[in-house]
Amino acid sequence: MYVAPPPQLSDATQKSTDDNAATSRIYQIWLGSNKFLLGGRLIFGPDVRSLFLTIFMIIVPVAIFCAFVAKDLLDKFPHHLGIFIMAIAIIFTVYDLFLLLLTSGRDPGIIPRNEHPPEPEEDYDASTSTADWGGGQTPRLRLPRMKDIMVNGVAVKIKFCDTCMLYRPPRCSHCSICNNCVERFDHHCPWVGQCIGQRNYRYFFMFVFSTTLLCIYVFAFCWVYIKKIIEERQVNVWRAMLKTPASIVLIVYTFIAVWFVGGLTAFHIYLISTNQ
Repeated sequence: MYVAPPPQLSDATQKSTDDNAATSRIYQIWLGSNKFLLGGRLIFGPDVRSLFLTIFMIIVPVAIFCAFVAKDLLDKFPHHLGIFIMAIAIIFTVYDLFLLLLTSGRDPGIIPRNEHPPEPEEDYDASTSTADWGGGQTPRLRLPRMKDIMVNGVAVKIKFCDTCMLYRPPRCSHCSICNNCVERFDHHCPWVGQCIGQRNYRYFFMFVFSTTLLCIYVFAFCWVYIKKIIEERQVNVWRAMLKTPASIVLIVYTFIAVWFVGGLTAFHIYLISTNQ
């Protein structure tokens, strides 16, 4: 159970603290572990550095694809349709990175923590609770760890968060990495350096889904390029693959990557369809 501490500040100290808080922006006195940019307009998790690795793993394969595969396919199709292969790859990548930034730089649904613990409810029996005495001061009342609330006529248990000093709403959890309570908390994703919750879940899903499509797109057109080499040079598939080592690297890379992002996409489609 949470132990509500007694007030320790004098009136003068409390007034000074309140004045400082009033002149400070929220992100400047933030108690969580988040990182802020652009005057608090972008909020990231403490492991935001991993975001650069994710960007690198997206941009580099696409750059290789455009330089060694899509470039050679420009004149392989009639009416210069090959240019659309490179254009779509670039546009798709920019869209994917935009979704990544929205996922990583948005508030995932953080519940502001309380400055003081909540007051005991009227029907709360203080005589049945325990109290700590220290140094002859006012006893500190222990609040119940769990309590029941009614949601659509159904009794739901909610848990008290010692760090944020609040009763967490249903489907809310405290992230130990960001040190915040997040609404509809799904998980903390190290690849985007941010919690995934109520306010950025849709962008996270769109990001992994679009990344899956991007992997399939690069994978497919690498095989199209190999097929073009087979037709033009009249060689077997193995010799054609030796002519374009970049395609082989991309085929292996996207094949491995699609199992991760594709599997994650399928899993979240299942969660959405079952309203979990």
